[in-house]
Amino acid sequence: MPRVSIQTQDFNLATETEALRAGDGGVGAVVAFVGTVRDASHGQSVSAMELEHYPGMTEAAIEAMVDAAFARFDIRAARVIHRVGLLQACEQIVLVLVASAHRGQAFQACEFLMDYLKTQAPFWKKETTPAGAQWVDARVADDEALARWGLASNNAADGLVAP
Repeated sequence: MPRVSIQTQDFNLATETEALRAGDGGVGAVVAFVGTVRDASHGQSVSAMELEHYPGMTEAAIEAMVDAAFARFDIRAARVIHRVGLLQACEQIVLVLVASAHRGQAFQACEFLMDYLKTQAPFWKKETTPAGAQWVDARVADDEALARWGLASNNAADGLVAP
């Protein structure tokens, strides 16, 4: 099973969790984060979100994030699935799964990976609203979340937006 998948198709949490912990009797905790497309943003309704990425570069960047999680935390396995393409409101967009002997390390590693994904993974998002389609800007709150781990990101300050 690959640690990182970028795909258009949906994922199944139960199937992915079973595969992550298969055959490892040392797993005492599995923590999952499932992100979904919100139906509103900044006071406007959102009907869909389109995600773009750079094939190869995106997978390599997320693999490096997973390596960093293994270096920082006592975890046994990790899996990141991120969807791309056109997604409707309420659809699943991202899955981060982490297995560890103990819950604390699994929770921390999962949160670390999600904070890293929000700021460092090369994805570009465009929301469809009643006012039309618009690229999603980087958020200061996401940069601040990453800073908790001693990592710097100035995406929001730099005004990073999609191409």
